[in-house]
Amino acid sequence: MILIADSGSTKTDWAIVTSTAQPVVINTQGINPVHQSREEIVKILSDEFQSRMSDNTDVRRLKSSGVLTPEFPLAVYFYGSGVRPEKEAQMEQLLREVFPQAITVEAHSDLLGAARALCGRKEGIACILGTGANSCLYDGKEIVSHTPALGYIIGDEGSGAVLGKRLIHDLYGGILEKELVEMFEQETGLTLPKIIDRVYRQPLANRWLASLSEFIGRHLEFTGLQNLVEECFTDFLTYHVEPYEHKNLPVSFVGSVAWHYQDLLRDAAEDMDYKVGNILQSPLGGLVGYHLAK
Repeated sequence: MILIADSGSTKTDWAIVTSTAQPVVINTQGINPVHQSREEIVKILSDEFQSRMSDNTDVRRLKSSGVLTPEFPLAVYFYGSGVRPEKEAQMEQLLREVFPQAITVEAHSDLLGAARALCGRKEGIACILGTGANSCLYDGKEIVSHTPALGYIIGDEGSGAVLGKRLIHDLYGGILEKELVEMFEQETGLTLPKIIDRVYRQPLANRWLASLSEFIGRHLEFTGLQNLVEECFTDFLTYHVEPYEHKNLPVSFVGSVAWHYQDLLRDAAEDMDYKVGNILQSPLGGLVGYHLAK
C-alpha cells in the first residue's frame, strides 16, 4: 500500500496504490516548501488530504473491502516543485509526522519525478514543458546534469508562459497575420493596454501568459502560429537539450504544452536529429509504474 504524489504550486495529485485494485487518484492544493510554511504544509497533509480520502467513493470501497487497511500508507513517495536538495529532508520529516506508520518516506524534485515517469530505469533526457520548462540528463536512477531553470523572463523557452509572451509580441509587433489580432481580441476580450496592465501590474504573470497559449491551440491552421510554436520548441532544444551532447539518447517530455503540441514538438526534434521517446500529459501514471516495478 503506497502513496505517490506529483505536486505543483497549484495542485497535488495523489495516487493511492494497492496490489489488488486500480490506483485511486485524489487531489489537494499544491505543496511547495519554498513558498509555504511548515504549518501550511502540515495542514494540507493532515486536514485536506484526509478529508479528500474520506469523501472519495473508491477509497471508501477499498477500506470496506479490507484492501486499504489502517496501516496505509506503508510507503510515501513525494515529487514536487520546490523540493530542492536542501528541502528534501524537511519535506520528508513533515511527511513522517503526518504518516508515522510509513516505513519508507522519500521526497524528491518534480524534475526527478518527470525523469522516472518518462524514462523508468533507462538512461535518457527528460523534459518538462508546462507553464514553465526544465530538463535533465538521467542515468536510469538519478539526475546526472540539468540546465538551470531561469524562469519565463530570462529562460523557460518552449513553456506555456513563453508561448503566451511570444504570442503577444508577434501579434502586436506585426509579425503574425493581421486578422489574428482581431480574432484574439474578440475571443479574449483583451486589448494591448489591458495586457500591459495584467503582465506588469498584476501577480502571477507567468500563469496568465501560459493561459493565452490556448488561443494558439485553437488556431493552428494559421501558418504563423505553427511557426511560432515550432520556433519556441527549437529554442528549448537548443538551450536545454543540446548542452548534454547526447544525440544518441531519446528525449522525452511531460506537461500540458508538450502533450497538446506534440506533433509540432516531434517536428522540431526531428529537424534537430533528436529521437523523441515518451510524451506524457502528467507524470503520475509513469511514477506509479516506476514504483510498482521495484
